[in-house]
Amino acid sequence: MELEPTKDQVLFRQTTRRFLDQESPLSHVRGLHERGVAFESSYWRKGGELGWTAMLVPESMGGGTIAGAGLLDLKIVAEEIGRGVAPGPLLSTNVVLQTLSSSAARTEVVDGLLRGVTAAAWAFAEPPPGGASGAGATVATRGADGWTLRGERRLVLDAPSADWILVDAHTDIGLTQFLVATDADGVRVSPRTALDLVRTVGDVAFDDVMLVDAAVVGEPGGAVEALERQLHTALVLQNAETVGALDRVLAFTLEYAVDRVSFGRPIGSYQAIKHRLADLKMRLEACHATADASAHAVAEGSPRAAELVSVAKSYIGAHAPSMVQDCVQIHGGIGVTWDHDLHLYLRRVTQNAALFGGVRYHRERLASLLGMDAEGPTLAW
Repeated sequence: MELEPTKDQVLFRQTTRRFLDQESPLSHVRGLHERGVAFESSYWRKGGELGWTAMLVPESMGGGTIAGAGLLDLKIVAEEIGRGVAPGPLLSTNVVLQTLSSSAARTEVVDGLLRGVTAAAWAFAEPPPGGASGAGATVATRGADGWTLRGERRLVLDAPSADWILVDAHTDIGLTQFLVATDADGVRVSPRTALDLVRTVGDVAFDDVMLVDAAVVGEPGGAVEALERQLHTALVLQNAETVGALDRVLAFTLEYAVDRVSFGRPIGSYQAIKHRLADLKMRLEACHATADASAHAVAEGSPRAAELVSVAKSYIGAHAPSMVQDCVQIHGGIGVTWDHDLHLYLRRVTQNAALFGGVRYHRERLASLLGMDAEGPTLAW
């Protein structure tokens, strides 16, 4: 676990928390939901000014880090966003930015994403229920004037508010990634009802979308390794966000257990409540440990990165929703009301647990990575 963050990281966390407390309190999150808005453009631009979109981009392209480790610095932002169930396409935009900047592709797009004036979505192919394949049926055919893209991706995080979508497609030379504008002819984004109040998802259809060669990201036919790196980054940020939410929920549940008096005593003094809180604290620290270990492994390029991100996702995904449900029970009747903030956190952690592969999916990935399955290591792609 990260016991001693640098002074710069401590200051960055404090600055991020103050900004979110001011710009996106929970009352504001509720207001966005009532207006049917995922996030405000001014809020996201300010986040860009604070460096939220710069951490995974090299300085030569306008990026930069706080402590020299971009992913670990960005994890701080994700934790603080989880702490306040704040809006914004942090995960999606940074996954796309990392990919574009690593291949020096579409610098004009990178510039807009860096400044927070545009947003992006990553069309990860969600595995089917009970299935082990993450690759969808999206296909791209090469012609004389470029590429024709057809297919569909479902439950794409942040798609309804995105200006660009990074999608992989099967081609005759292998899996290839494309950057597609959401306003291009043939692109249809259909918002879906999301569990989270402000974290939107949508289905994206590509109906014979015509793309020029410049839309290809990376080497044609060479997207398998890129997709794996993208999944690692996405899981690090998603797990950090979930842990940030759990931190905040347990903190105000402890406060409630001290303040709420029943039969002349604070409910936190009763053994049944104390034992449950102790169990929650133990699981929270384990969530922190697995999330931190996987983040360091990915940031350092460890050969165990794939294993550790799936360990973290499968553990956190399995425990986070039930941990928040335990906190609901400790709060009693007030915990199940719309007016209490608990359900905002329950929505966020439950949706996070389902996206980018659920618990079963990542346990199957672990079995493949460790050589425990009969057919050998068959991963998402």
